[in-house]
Order: sequence, then structure tokens, then C-alpha cells
Amino acid sequence: MTVACKLLAALRRQGNYFLLALAFFTRIPIPASTPFSAERLNHASRYFSAVGLLIGLLGAGAWLLAQSLLPLSVAVLISMAATIKITGAFHEDGLADMSDGLGGGMDTARKLEIMKDSRIGSFGAIGLVLLILGKYLALSHLGAEHDYPLVAALLVAHPLSRLAAVSLMAVLDYARADDSSKSAPVARRLSAAELGLASLFGVLPLLLLNPQEALAALLATASVTLWALRTFARRLGGYTGDCLGATQQ
Repeated sequence: MTVACKLLAALRRQGNYFLLALAFFTRIPIPASTPFSAERLNHASRYFSAVGLLIGLLGAGAWLLAQSLLPLSVAVLISMAATIKITGAFHEDGLADMSDGLGGGMDTARKLEIMKDSRIGSFGAIGLVLLILGKYLALSHLGAEHDYPLVAALLVAHPLSRLAAVSLMAVLDYARADDSSKSAPVARRLSAAELGLASLFGVLPLLLLNPQEALAALLATASVTLWALRTFARRLGGYTGDCLGATQQ
């Protein structure tokens, strides 16, 4: 096999990983002919941040279109609704389940059992309300200044927050022993190369910010990630898909 053929095969393989990540983390359809296997899906998490960048672009596009026709508050709501629609509330659901589990469980087994329950409890409901309200107020504040701050925030926050979630996969073990979670197919430790690729897509949009803003975003994200890492390791013995979604949010 020539060097060109090997390069083409490698590019096709990476494209396949990206499409599988897109299908797993969003509701965006991919070609039915896309090769699938558990091994391929295992490698798809390297493109979690890249998928986040795409979601940020779609959210920013929805904002720009809506704000040219509608009041600021409605445009922000439409942008948020668009990103939730694209992801199927995948990560918001994780935040609610994690809130219920950590808030209501007395031991690790009970916490994991509660997180697996599809019903939402008081902790999950309160967490979701505060989360959505907080995002709405923050985006409304940015949008009131000018178009650019809000657009830049979406393009930075979506991939960077997903890098935070992926980084947990590089250092923590999967907490469930029965592989019953919806995230079990991608639950494995990332290699250094895979984490490096995820980091590239996660931090590259920081170039849209000035140095002080970029540093603040990195410090805030690192603080949340370290808190999540310590909390999940201590209270669950590792991470679950709900933990990843909660960290992203």
C-alpha cells in the first residue's frame, strides 16, 4: 500500500469516527452507509469537542437569524432551544440524573441506581431550572452588549465544556459494572493522542476572545472539571454518562 493510500485510509477512518460522534452526541442524521462497530464508537469521543464546535455554530446561527427579526429575549430562547433540539437534551438529562443521584443517594450503589432511573426528582428539577435560567440570563446579558460577545461565547463554551467532560474519561474509570448506561459504548479511558485531539478542538475557539477572557474561561473550566473529578471519584468511584453530561453543562 502506498503512502497516499495509507493517508487516505487514515482520513476516512477519522471521518468515520467524527460521524459516529455526531450520531451519538446529537440528533443530526449521518449516512446509513457509515461503518459502525463498538471499537469505532469507542474512538469517537476524540471528536466530542469538535461536535461541540458544530453545535455552537448552529446555536450562533439561530441567534443571528432570530435577533434580526425578534426581541433579544426571544432570540436567546430560540438559540437555546435550537442547541437543545440538536442534542436531544442529552447533557441536560445527565445533569438532572446526576443531581438526583448525588442529592438523594446515601451510598454509591443507591446513587447509581437513582441516576439510572428515568424519572426526575426534586434535585434534578431544581438543577435544571437553575441551569437553564442561568444560561438564559448570561446569554441575554452578552447579547444586550453586541452580537459578537454572545456568538463568541457560544463558539467557545460548547467545545470547551465538552473538552471538560472528555478529560474525565482520560483519568477516571467507568463507575458502572454492568455496562447498562447509554454512554457505555464510549466508556473507556482516552489515550494521550485522543485527548490531545479533543483538546485542540476544545481550546482553538479561545482565539475568538482576548487573552484575559480566554484565561478566565480556561480557569473557570479547569476549576469545574477538577471539582467534578474529585466529586465523582469520591462519591461514585468513577464517572457515568450522566456525570459527563453534568460536567459539560
